[in-house]
Amino acid sequence: MCVNPRWSLRRWSSRASKSVYGGEFDDIRKDVAAAAAAASREDAAVPYDDGHFVGRFSLRLTIKFIAATILLSTAAAFSIGCAARILLLSKFGYLPTLNHNDRIDHVDTTEVDAVLRLPYENLPAPTVIPGKDVPFTTYTSKNFRAEGSATSHTLHIDRRGAAATEVTSKINEDLVATASGSMGGDIIHNISIFGTVPLDEEDDSEDEEHTNDYSHNDDSDGLHLPAGQHLLVDIKDADSLFLNSEERLAAAMVELISESKLTLLSYHCHSLVPIGVSCAGVLLESHVAFHTWPKEGVITMDLFTCGGNPLIPVLSSIQQLFGIPRAPAEGEDELDIPEPTMLWSHKLRGFRAGFAPGYDETRNPLDQDLGRFVLGKLDFDVKEQIVSAKTAFQTVDVYDVMNPKTRNGGSYHRSLSNDGSFESHHPEGFGPDRVLFLDGVIQSTLYGDAPYHESIVHPAMITHSNPKRVAIIGGGEGATLREVLKHSTVEEAVMIEIDEGVVDLSREHLPQWQDCSSIAHHEKAAEWCFDDERVNARFEDAMAYFIDNFANDAQQEEEAYDIVIMDALDPNDDIEFAVYLYTSDVYIQSLYNALASDGILVVQVGEVPDQSDPADETGRFSNRSTMIEKLDLVGFKSIHVYEESHSGFNAPWSTLVAFRDIQSRENWYRNSAEVELQLQKRILKTESGGSPLRYFDGATMSAYQVTPGGFAAVHCRQEDSPRECKESIGLVHAAVNETETYAYNPVMERHASNSLHSREYALLNFASWKTTIF
Repeated sequence: MCVNPRWSLRRWSSRASKSVYGGEFDDIRKDVAAAAAAASREDAAVPYDDGHFVGRFSLRLTIKFIAATILLSTAAAFSIGCAARILLLSKFGYLPTLNHNDRIDHVDTTEVDAVLRLPYENLPAPTVIPGKDVPFTTYTSKNFRAEGSATSHTLHIDRRGAAATEVTSKINEDLVATASGSMGGDIIHNISIFGTVPLDEEDDSEDEEHTNDYSHNDDSDGLHLPAGQHLLVDIKDADSLFLNSEERLAAAMVELISESKLTLLSYHCHSLVPIGVSCAGVLLESHVAFHTWPKEGVITMDLFTCGGNPLIPVLSSIQQLFGIPRAPAEGEDELDIPEPTMLWSHKLRGFRAGFAPGYDETRNPLDQDLGRFVLGKLDFDVKEQIVSAKTAFQTVDVYDVMNPKTRNGGSYHRSLSNDGSFESHHPEGFGPDRVLFLDGVIQSTLYGDAPYHESIVHPAMITHSNPKRVAIIGGGEGATLREVLKHSTVEEAVMIEIDEGVVDLSREHLPQWQDCSSIAHHEKAAEWCFDDERVNARFEDAMAYFIDNFANDAQQEEEAYDIVIMDALDPNDDIEFAVYLYTSDVYIQSLYNALASDGILVVQVGEVPDQSDPADETGRFSNRSTMIEKLDLVGFKSIHVYEESHSGFNAPWSTLVAFRDIQSRENWYRNSAEVELQLQKRILKTESGGSPLRYFDGATMSAYQVTPGGFAAVHCRQEDSPRECKESIGLVHAAVNETETYAYNPVMERHASNSLHSREYALLNFASWKTTIF
């Protein structure tokens, strides 16, 4: 029997072992020589010779030997790698140590194990809110090994304490342990934390819809909408030890979710190497997650829910639970430790319109100015809710805000100190702005209070020769009334406001708006404007009041007004009442009838149009265009618009004045010196003899006399372009159709008022012009 020279290692090893121990070394040497000679021949065969197998040399390695070698090599490599890793991390400063000042600067590896590797049982389990029905859920998880993670823990909801929910009381711990995620990366499907789902009970009917079974998961209207709320929170100067404690952070998260009336199904936390903690929680309503930087004292968090409960009230709990101030170090003054600072942003996410029947974004304050320009901003240094309340008619929100683009946070903090700085001596110029919102639409601001309310009142008041009786439509915050009362000629100020709740809330939270203390020493005046004897506050529907009393000029019983000021809804507000307010024929006729023969109507008409905007009649300000047209038709002799850019809104704001006679138009164009003289005669003095006006003066009035260019631009974009828009502005004369009326013509108003002396221009009767002078 012959075999190939490449014979078996096992056979040669066995034969060699026997031969060596048998003292036959010489025979083995001969066999080796013969095998080498045979190997040189490709097709040679090596015979057995007296039980000796001739072939190549071979060694026998047992399985135990191989396994031991691999284990020892692995252990040696792991030990060397760990030592090298610790050495490198220490060398480059990535292993901080815990000192005794409650602030993390450095951590060595032994203390990392002691502080970060928490026992699993120390972490709190999520619980069900008593009385809340939580649907059956399944759990799927996959974990991965990561060098930067020191621990990995997963906790699931504990339903055993839920009084109103019948659930299994015993958890299948094997499934929980597996679902919690072994580092091997197992994936678990269709497993409840309380046991497996029987396949025959898992889904009895494919046609049955479970999505909308739970009202607490709806968006406040019985529908499970593809929409939600997203809250982003950043906190700095928090306690470092707290931010590095997985146990304390997990407990804070569980408590936060409980206080928020949400349901935490499970959460997963990692303590990181060398420092920090990351946690993510799965909510029945969506998710919560955060990450910490203990050395810097920073935590960032996001909370998303698709439920109906508002998230804004949760902010106070987040500040309390996660904004933990650090303890002072030895010898450190507690006053030198900064308080934790929280920045936050709230946004509406997803889609509501088209999915929620009858959804009206104008009735959702979070979908208006409040949500877009305040709550949605993350970089505001101050954003504090002062009050949020619902009256019988609307939602009222008041916020303190500090925009870093207009106010400096450092200056604000200095203004609160007693360090002798300029800011500390003049704190009134460095504080946050206070903003009033009605149904989410901005109405007034602290720093824009004087420019807006003085600009809507005093130009018309000073234009009228002797305003005794004044009506105010709206203006519930009281600032428009405050400005009217500063005129000595006023004998009666009638404020018609439908919502008395706005007046009450403004008195409590916007006291400056109703503060008449600067003129309180005068006869009939009072410190609170509504206590002034000249005030007649009527809490009723202003539109109904004017229609009932002034719709029929012949049967009018109510005394006429010298000035009517409409400080109500914006013309672009997409609500039914705003449309009637600016377009109703009978109401606009009633306003005209309510005025004396020399009366003046004042209306705030929203944002000033941009040079590139479409004509008002075709754009979102069609209500404004309709009102101007109807004011012309009812008989106003002249209509003028002007702008104020410092009202504190998101754009320059415009006001319209309509004159019943031409004499008022002449007074409108008085020069600044004449205006100043009238102010000196008319405006009540403060107790020190000064003027109570903070913004309006003769120079400001001169600016109001020039029509904004945006109004001239959109006027010329009408479907039937006015003739004056087709003529060159450089022409000295331009023929005008004798039948045309010019009660409102911003093109001629703008250019003629710049070219002529204001008094000469005012004498031109727009209703009977034959020529237009440019």
